[in-house]
Amino acid sequence: MSRLRVINLGLPKSGTTTLGEALKRAGLSVADHRIPGAEIGSGDRRRRFVGDLLYAGYFRTGDPLAELDAFDAIAECSYLTGPRSVWPQMDFGLIEAIRTHHDGVRFVATHRRPKLLARSMLAWSNMNDRLQRAQIPGLPNGYGETTLERVTWIKAHYAHLRRIFGARSEQFLMLDVAAEDAREQLADFLGIALPWWGRANPNPDPSLAGGKG
Repeated sequence: MSRLRVINLGLPKSGTTTLGEALKRAGLSVADHRIPGAEIGSGDRRRRFVGDLLYAGYFRTGDPLAELDAFDAIAECSYLTGPRSVWPQMDFGLIEAIRTHHDGVRFVATHRRPKLLARSMLAWSNMNDRLQRAQIPGLPNGYGETTLERVTWIKAHYAHLRRIFGARSEQFLMLDVAAEDAREQLADFLGIALPWWGRANPNPDPSLAGGKG
C-alpha cells in the first residue's frame, strides 16, 4: 500500500497553519515552513526551510521528498526572507517529480477568496513589502503593492494548479478553508478522520477576523 503523503500548494495566509494543525491532530507528522535540522536527522541545530529541503532532494536525487522522509505532510513550502525567494508550489517540474516518485501523494491547495487573501497578506507583518522586493513567479520585483496586483497573481496561481492537475480529482483538492464543509471535504479526500478543524494563526487585523492563517 502506497504511503499517504500530503503536500499543500496553497499560498501563504491561505490557511496553511490551520491545515497543518488539522493534520497533526489526525496523527500525521507535519513539516510547516521551517523545521529544526535535527528533525530530519541531520544533527544540524539550525532551522531548515522546507522549500530548501524540497529543492535539495529534487536536484540531488530527482525526488523532492528525499530529504523529508520523516514527514507525512507539508503544510507550507514557500518562504521569502532577505534575498531568498523560494516557491515550490509554483514549480511544475518539482510537482511532477513528486507525482512520479510517490504514488500515494495527495495535493491540497488551501485557498480563500482572492481579495480577502490579498488583504491578509497586506496586514501580516511586512509581507507586502517583501512581496514587492522579491522576484516571485508571476509577481516580478516592483509588483504586488496594490490589491489588484496581488489578486491577479493569486488568481493566476490557482488557475495554474487547475491546469496542472486537470480532471485528476483523485490526486488534487482545491480547499476553501472557510467552507462549512472544509473538514469533511479534506477527510474524504485523504481517507482519514480529522478530529479537529478550526482557526490557527489568525490574522491580527480585526477586519480580517474571518480568515484563517
